[in-house]
Amino acid sequence: MPERLSPSFTSKLSAATVFEGDLNSIPSMEVTTVPQASDTKIGILLLNLGGPETGDDVEGFLYNLFADPDIIRLPPPLAPLQNLIALGISKRRAPKSREAYQSIGGGSPILKYSNAQANLLKKRLRAEYGIDAKTYIAMRYWRPFTEEALEAIERDGIEALVIIPLYPQFSISTSGSSLRVLAEEFAKDAAASTSMVHTVVPSWYDRPGYVGCMASLITKELDSFTEEELERGGGQRHVLFSAHGVPQSYIAAGDPYKKQIEACVAQITAELPEDATVHLSYQSRVGPIEWLRPYTDDVLPRLGKEGVKNLVVVPISFVSEHIETLEEIDIEYRELAEENGIENWRRCPALNTDQTFIEDMADMVVDALMEPVQTVTEACINNNVENVGVEFDTMDMGLASRNEEAEKINGRVAMLGVATTVIVELLSGKSLLHMFGL
Repeated sequence: MPERLSPSFTSKLSAATVFEGDLNSIPSMEVTTVPQASDTKIGILLLNLGGPETGDDVEGFLYNLFADPDIIRLPPPLAPLQNLIALGISKRRAPKSREAYQSIGGGSPILKYSNAQANLLKKRLRAEYGIDAKTYIAMRYWRPFTEEALEAIERDGIEALVIIPLYPQFSISTSGSSLRVLAEEFAKDAAASTSMVHTVVPSWYDRPGYVGCMASLITKELDSFTEEELERGGGQRHVLFSAHGVPQSYIAAGDPYKKQIEACVAQITAELPEDATVHLSYQSRVGPIEWLRPYTDDVLPRLGKEGVKNLVVVPISFVSEHIETLEEIDIEYRELAEENGIENWRRCPALNTDQTFIEDMADMVVDALMEPVQTVTEACINNNVENVGVEFDTMDMGLASRNEEAEKINGRVAMLGVATTVIVELLSGKSLLHMFGL
């Protein structure tokens, strides 16, 4: 068990308990007493997208999604119409979306899994490290919202907060959006935010525990093929990592997602049986703009034509079951695969409440407490969130803007692409929902 929090964490914590105001205005301070981890009220904030729990929630959830200018940033002339456009899209798309959720039980299970992960994480921290932490869930587009979680954190008097997006790989459109909202909320309540030290784990795709857990789950599915199935497939076993897609323009603007996905897949592949043939694709594209390639719905027919019979599909960018795994992969993609001759379909489960995953999450929290602090704003800037139309006051942090003109151009390109997709939605009625896992 670690006896102390990191010097960086504890020095800021000591300052925060004495001073009121901006911690950045305190250049240095002698720390006479370093609080023990057991003396500090520690909180863990898990960030996720959220989802409607019932059919009645669907329309409100969709409105919140499409009203978010960080995801759908319209050109300036259309910006005042954002809420009106969101209202129109949500009302028109709600019936079809309800049908999709009905096919998986009536609502999204994402909150159920997130709560279970939080509870098991809390128990693991107490049992393994003697850390009595409180856990909180902040969903981006449905309850419990970010502000609700922060209100609970303030009521509980949390002094040190570890923030973990439940996305292994960082993307501007997922982790970045949630962290930007946190930055706004912290700015609204400066007194509360300066009495609490926080640190962010922006991505964790390369943690050995996570990689090993994924490899173990995939290997279990590979080993489930029978001798007869292997014989019909020429003795071959294939693995298709299907990652959530993002527009290419986001990658051009500096989104690290693609590089992190590729590095993650490479590390997991290194721990799989040598005879497994591995493929990577991206799902959920929509609209006329270019998304990350190759597309899952292009790869599956190609594999079928190449004679692949035994396939394990892995939802690599998701840690819990939700509409994209249960409906898009399990129903839509499975049907496409079987239509194209892939006979023996396996789907690797999401991490959900896997014991090894929970153990690694607990280790991640302890590592974060022992390492130098990375604030919400720093995490956003380090991962180029500001390149896609989101601005941060970097001067107060002593951080200079990097290639400002190039960032502006890339950001405009990215937002133009998304705005084009919105216009297609409005004109054609084709769904934008898969872009966000809906």
